[in-house]
Amino acid sequence: MRFYTAATAACGVMVLSALAVPAAHADEQFGDTDITSVVVEDGSPVVVGTAARTVTVKVTATDPSGLDQINATLYHGTYGAQDATVPSAAACGPTTATTSTCTLTFTLTPGTAPADDSLAGSWSVSAYAVAVDSDAEFLDSAATFALKRDSRLTAADATPEPVKRGKTLTLRGALQNATWATSTYAPAEPGHPVALQFRKKGCNTFTTVKTVPTAPDGTLSTTVRAHNDGDYRWSYTGTPTTAPTLSTPDYVDVK
Repeated sequence: MRFYTAATAACGVMVLSALAVPAAHADEQFGDTDITSVVVEDGSPVVVGTAARTVTVKVTATDPSGLDQINATLYHGTYGAQDATVPSAAACGPTTATTSTCTLTFTLTPGTAPADDSLAGSWSVSAYAVAVDSDAEFLDSAATFALKRDSRLTAADATPEPVKRGKTLTLRGALQNATWATSTYAPAEPGHPVALQFRKKGCNTFTTVKTVPTAPDGTLSTTVRAHNDGDYRWSYTGTPTTAPTLSTPDYVDVK
């Protein structure tokens, strides 16, 4: 998966409609312009599935003369030699306010080739603010955030139902991750730990019964002894590159 501007959208896996920002600078500050805060999605990881995803970045800057322009770029890799770059849809300014918070949007859209899910993981934000009096600040890495592939679990399928008390109950399911290159969900790699959880009838919380690794085809299967009526579900905590997810619970009647 790659990120490109609209001019090269036909070749990209993530398509962006955006304005370019100025050429790269090292961290520099001229005069009394100050970028005081850069926040991506209120601090939450950015999860991208198979549909377009808008990312919000808030950049706050100050200058006694007011701000002429505030802008930012998202990038993956080493600043100055990025392997993926996403410019903002539009810059903010000008304003006579001495402190201004600019809300910038970035659109990520899964597409086709070339295929590369390796862009999941840690991303950075470069930001700049230019004042009315031409003072300015440029930050190569003003903030970082996690970009993750979406995950989903099929419902915990319990058999047999109903089940006799003390007998063996079989639970099955499957874990899938978004594949950005093809805009589809594919079976997760083998060995991902997924928790089987149970909520006894009349209770409000789930507790983990055991942890089950995904098979080579992403499926899950295990057995437990049935003692009480209640709900079973699968719970996946995710990884640095894949998002956490929960399955739909399956209620089991114990006779």
